[in-house]
Amino acid sequence: MSTATNTDWQNRPAPETAQDWIARAAEVAAVLATDAAERDHVGATPYAEVQLLKDAGLVTLLGPTGHGGGGQDWPTAYRVVREVAKADGSIGQLLGYHYLWFWAARLVGTREQWEHVEAEASRNRWFFGGAVNPRDKDVVVTEDGDDLVYTGRKSFSTGSTVSDVTVLEGVLEGTDQHVFAIVPSDSEGLTFHDDWDNIGQRLTESGRVTLDGVRTPWSSAAGYVDKVFRPRVYNTLNVPTIQLVFVNFYLGIAGGALETAATYTREKSRSWLHGGYERAVDEPYVIDIYGDLTAKLWAAEALADAVAAEGQKLHDDPDAVTEQTRGDFEVRVAAVKARATDVALEISNRIFEVTGARSTATSEGLDRFWRNVRTHTLHDPVAYKRREVGRWVLEGELPKPTWYS
Repeated sequence: MSTATNTDWQNRPAPETAQDWIARAAEVAAVLATDAAERDHVGATPYAEVQLLKDAGLVTLLGPTGHGGGGQDWPTAYRVVREVAKADGSIGQLLGYHYLWFWAARLVGTREQWEHVEAEASRNRWFFGGAVNPRDKDVVVTEDGDDLVYTGRKSFSTGSTVSDVTVLEGVLEGTDQHVFAIVPSDSEGLTFHDDWDNIGQRLTESGRVTLDGVRTPWSSAAGYVDKVFRPRVYNTLNVPTIQLVFVNFYLGIAGGALETAATYTREKSRSWLHGGYERAVDEPYVIDIYGDLTAKLWAAEALADAVAAEGQKLHDDPDAVTEQTRGDFEVRVAAVKARATDVALEISNRIFEVTGARSTATSEGLDRFWRNVRTHTLHDPVAYKRREVGRWVLEGELPKPTWYS
């Protein structure tokens, strides 16, 4: 990365307010933007980029202030993800997934477990990855005395080689009980294959992972007390929470595409020789497209912020979450997921209409925005998100909690 990564974050006061943290994220984004297109082209493992997130303190945003964390909430985390993704969609995704896995102990675990995890993660600035992919066959979890042993494989493991700790998930053998646990990423038997080779989100380290007898103490099984799981409705908020992560790095990528394209139009685009205008920025259709795309982005961002605020009310009182409040929230998340997908795909595609043929040069890297959005928006079919909204409108039907709803 650029030498700008040597910013002396340690000698600067830590951000205190949400706006301060968003401003810090914008500084990080400015560093990432200096060579984002080049890094996307090379596709090297983003060790330096993750270290930048650590040095800037962004990885501890949700952690307790008493242990060096930022003490911030989910709406702030989403805005931070959006800001980082403007410069680099891959790093925005990595940071968003990190926040989800950082919070996983609070989602599923006992108070004692999540207080311990959050304190240790904040003090040590752990970066989280996750070996969880429900489309694959379940990882099998067996008991061996006071230990649990995870065996299986997953097609995707975002964060993998750049993570300090990895969230594992599997099914306890002979039961239908899912068991989450956090293990060091260098644990014996945990192998990351470093084979992510997709058209977009190239720096997310999302390749295959094999678990060959990965051991962890029973005491680390999140939410289990005396080997019995203590369920809450709050446990099912994982999907709407991660879907809002998706929403915000989609919108961040779209915002970055629009800003990059506007700079190109101002500085490099040529007006059409038969249009009658000397500058591209004076052509009516160019002005119209930028106005249209900006209005759509602002509307989607406003909806995303409103839904994030609604979700924070559930996070503020986990024990009060009911099936009704959880379901109503998931419908709102589904709606903004559908909108963000459409808007991000449109913006990352249509910017070429207002930048011109020369903007397709590989050296410009404008294609990375569309490739990044197109790749991740295939995570789960957006039509099923619209269906959740439609069924709720017509029948009052709440989405059934699954790995995708």
